[in-house]
Amino acid sequence: MAVTRDQKATQLTELKDKFGKASSVIFAHYIGLTVGQVSDLRKKLRDAGAEVKVAKKTLMRIASKDKGLPVMEDSALPGPVAAILSYKDPLTGPQIAFKFSKEHPQVSFLGGIFEGKILSKLDAIALAKMPSRQILLATFAGMLQSPLRSFASIINSPLTGFARATSELAKKKTSSAS
Repeated sequence: MAVTRDQKATQLTELKDKFGKASSVIFAHYIGLTVGQVSDLRKKLRDAGAEVKVAKKTLMRIASKDKGLPVMEDSALPGPVAAILSYKDPLTGPQIAFKFSKEHPQVSFLGGIFEGKILSKLDAIALAKMPSRQILLATFAGMLQSPLRSFASIINSPLTGFARATSELAKKKTSSAS
């Protein structure tokens, strides 16, 4: 069924709004997924503050251009394409889609837009493989604590040894005095 000019204008307005709010956009193939699988992916993305949007590539390019974002080349987006938009954390959408693609090979990354730059397919996959913000913060906190723990252990070690030696000497003196 052909899409009317008014419907295209409505879709374009919606896409501009979504592209403007998104912190990252990943383009991916999705053909071959069942309706249930697509619904599952949409739910997982929605729960994490992201979404998948399917629209004509021409409308996606116009929305991207109008929002001052770089425009993906036609050759980089062959076939039907879905845009995975992340709103809160720029990594959530790509990470969820990448994890989903391990179980459903129909989903494959084509590229994306992040921080005003075009991402290649490999860049988009690398973005999806990055650890989340919480994991990075936990790793950083562990790195900060490690030297402090080592220092506390080193400081405590001679004192513990000294206390044990003193205790043993005291025991020896009490046993020799009796």
